[in-house]
Amino acid sequence: MTDAHRFDPTVLREYDIRGLVGKTLSAADALAVGRAFGTVLVEAGALNVCLGQDGRLSSPELADAVAEGLSGCGLEVWRVGVGPTPMLYFATTVLQAGGGIMVTGSHNPAAYNGFKMMKGREAFHGDQIRDLGRIAAAGAYKSRGAKGAIIDRPLLDRYVERLTKDYRGDRELTVCWDAGNGSAGEAMRRLTAGLPGRHILLNETIDGTFPSHHPDPTVPDNLKQLQAKVIETKADLGIAFDGDGDRIGVVDEKTRILWGDQLMVLLAQDVLADRPGSTIIADVKASQVLFDEIAKAGGQPLMWRTGHSLIKAKMAETGAPLAGEMSGHIFFADRYYGYDDALYAAVRLLSIMARRTETLGALRDRMPAVVNTPELRFPSTEERKFKVVEEVKARLKQNGAKVSDIDGVRVSTSDGWWLLRASNTQDVLVVRCEARDEQGLDRLKAQVVEALGQSGVAAPDFSGKANAGH
Repeated sequence: MTDAHRFDPTVLREYDIRGLVGKTLSAADALAVGRAFGTVLVEAGALNVCLGQDGRLSSPELADAVAEGLSGCGLEVWRVGVGPTPMLYFATTVLQAGGGIMVTGSHNPAAYNGFKMMKGREAFHGDQIRDLGRIAAAGAYKSRGAKGAIIDRPLLDRYVERLTKDYRGDRELTVCWDAGNGSAGEAMRRLTAGLPGRHILLNETIDGTFPSHHPDPTVPDNLKQLQAKVIETKADLGIAFDGDGDRIGVVDEKTRILWGDQLMVLLAQDVLADRPGSTIIADVKASQVLFDEIAKAGGQPLMWRTGHSLIKAKMAETGAPLAGEMSGHIFFADRYYGYDDALYAAVRLLSIMARRTETLGALRDRMPAVVNTPELRFPSTEERKFKVVEEVKARLKQNGAKVSDIDGVRVSTSDGWWLLRASNTQDVLVVRCEARDEQGLDRLKAQVVEALGQSGVAAPDFSGKANAGH
């Protein structure tokens, strides 16, 4: 296996490999991914690897090509079936495989696809992904010897059984669920069949064309169908998943969205009741309310960099039992394995609700009220985006501003805070602001406009309505 291969330069991302099928990503690329990733695993002494796939129309062909590349390196390939990305993480963990690779386009449109990887139980990201490009370009593939077998080892039943195991609570709930026709659909159907209460399922059939709506629960428009069903059925709450089941979206009985940091408040309080003093991690985009509520509940809040691979690594380093991102990635190491799994997060949320008499809306309303902008993303270039952040940071520090530079710049003032960071996955800059009231928010927005203007960058459109009470 010495055939050199060059990937389109846009597909090797910080956290995964992702491209437009037929344009920037092909079966030939998938074969090269299998060969290059297989080489890394062989060099690490691995004997086997788990392979999963989502429900996209291109996934079977790409999965077959990846399997061929992996087996060509002498690895035994365990195909665990169609399901959410966390099922692949689960399989790699419980089968003690040398690594895992998931064929998935995540929450991207139907024409996209890609790969997420694990080396042993650790996330595979950053320079490790870029190294795959260098291995492929040099044709520097390695093999353990004879071609490895490709074996079907379906894990869906075992995965769902594990999810159900941690449900605790007596109150029967009415819950609406929306899989968005993504790869979590069948697991969601089997999970809800084993839970008490009344469960109304939407878009549970896996369909890679996503006929109902785009599978990204962080976009409010994608939750409209779920919200309507919550009202229609007088449900206690609604739960939605992204295309590969590693991000969760939640609405309360009044159909108000609970963003990732609000959901984390409830989950952190529950974990800290059993594990007082624990470190709880949230990304730099999260509300100050979350960090304050963690401390109030007796925990040690830790702000960290955005990115599921980076969060997982920090959890392992600190021994944190829980972490979460604004984007809806929730990571449980408390009674679970430390990776992001939206179905598992749903089980833990329902367990909280089934042990309480209060509604989810009442719990939400008890959180301190703030106003903030959504995450605003606006275009930049790969060359310029990081430089803009560095320029802004240098000026702020020179002016004595209170700045955290864990990930971009998060500036704290008497009004609240604002954030500027460069996306690791797209050619965009990201801004978010939060204050106690609208007047304070306006002042923070003005600071962002000024800071960006000094670097010759136009600020994003702040004209949208702020999120109140979040």
